Amino acid sequence: MRIVTLLGLAVPPLLLASTAQATNGYFTDGTGTKSLGLAGAGSADPQEVMIIATNPAGLAFVDQRIEAGLGLFSPDRSYSTSPSLANGNGGAFTIGPNDINSSDKLFPMPYVAQNRRLDAQDSLGAAFYARGGMNTVWHGGTATFAAGPEAPVSTYSGTYGAGTTGVDLMQAFINLSIAHASIDKQLSVGASAIFAAQRFVLRGVANFAPYTKTFAASGGTVMPTALSNAGADMSYGAGASVGVEWRPAPEWSAALAYTSEIYMSKFKKYSDLFAGNGGFNIPANATVGLTFKPAPPIALSFDVQRIWYSKIPSIGNPIGNLFSCPTAGAGGTDLESCLGGMHGPGFGWRDMTVYKLGLSWQVDDDWIGRVGVSHGTQPIPNSQMTFNILAPGVIENHIAFGFTHHRAGHGEFNFAFTYAPQKSISGPNTFDPTQTINLKMHQFDMEFGYAWTH
Repeated sequence: MRIVTLLGLAVPPLLLASTAQATNGYFTDGTGTKSLGLAGAGSADPQEVMIIATNPAGLAFVDQRIEAGLGLFSPDRSYSTSPSLANGNGGAFTIGPNDINSSDKLFPMPYVAQNRRLDAQDSLGAAFYARGGMNTVWHGGTATFAAGPEAPVSTYSGTYGAGTTGVDLMQAFINLSIAHASIDKQLSVGASAIFAAQRFVLRGVANFAPYTKTFAASGGTVMPTALSNAGADMSYGAGASVGVEWRPAPEWSAALAYTSEIYMSKFKKYSDLFAGNGGFNIPANATVGLTFKPAPPIALSFDVQRIWYSKIPSIGNPIGNLFSCPTAGAGGTDLESCLGGMHGPGFGWRDMTVYKLGLSWQVDDDWIGRVGVSHGTQPIPNSQMTFNILAPGVIENHIAFGFTHHRAGHGEFNFAFTYAPQKSISGPNTFDPTQTINLKMHQFDMEFGYAWTH
């Protein structure tokens, strides 16, 4: 099968793939079944074509093969809010008290990849996969506030008082990669062109309309139409990644890779929501990996990944920016600090560093086992709870295992399972500091893959 044929087969189902809150903020712990079995470690010990999603230089050390897989991702998300002393009075926006679990708890995450050796040193590869994203659906709940300066304090249905609340962000990626190895196979370099598509839907935040740039700039005469319940919108963009792998001795290998920010077209249907009139780029990230093989059957891998969430305004801008908006009632005069403005409030996420440790061992000619753990401090400060009800990406730890079973006819079956133990964080409601918001999540992820060498 040629790579171009694989493109046509893979893209349609991936663009329909549904993704949920992933595990490190909204990045998955690893990409590819073997990587997931090591909790995302192994960038310096490439074993699959999907290595190009982490480090394209690894492609030079992968046998010519075709891979396909399907992950079944199950996050359990919930939030709760405490009783309030203000209860909507004095300009407070009180949520609940609510205690709600998000519905929609099983999401498919497919991938397919192929590489082709041009000669002993050069390889081409393509990979198509779903990675990351956000999904919450909060049915029920209430919010209490005054709808205007002269209005009485009232209670409305929904987390933010505008009915069922939730967000759905789906992402699909195409990596087209090339790698070159030195004659002695000690050094390889690689690069990828990355193409991405995003699909976004948001419901239940219409009550934030007075704090949009559209409303404030019009003096309160024009209501925003691109804030909430606007249906599905698509965004497209591109970026690149580069990497290097060095093998100074048979026992040691090291890898370094960098993926640029992926610049996406704007969500026009949500230009009153995201900073910069609907901007939602995908953050840059970098990975450093080291693998030690003390004996031929054993490989111990350690990776460190850095994700720059804070550099994306819609993700990194703090919610407190809203108080500089002229209509927020705090004396602000900056239109660009309103929702949809260049400095408009986002989720307030910090950058995230993730540490990954994995062990693989060759049991015999037919079986390879894997285990891994990872840890990263979750990206949500406790001062940023109110908007992060929509995106409670609080997971910090992962425990993983997996295996490969080689089959007759140059095929292999791969499996990985990941458990992310429950993590919760608490902090004040930005619009009612007498109230505490608690976000909580735990996750399971199971992935099946098959590869054909040729």
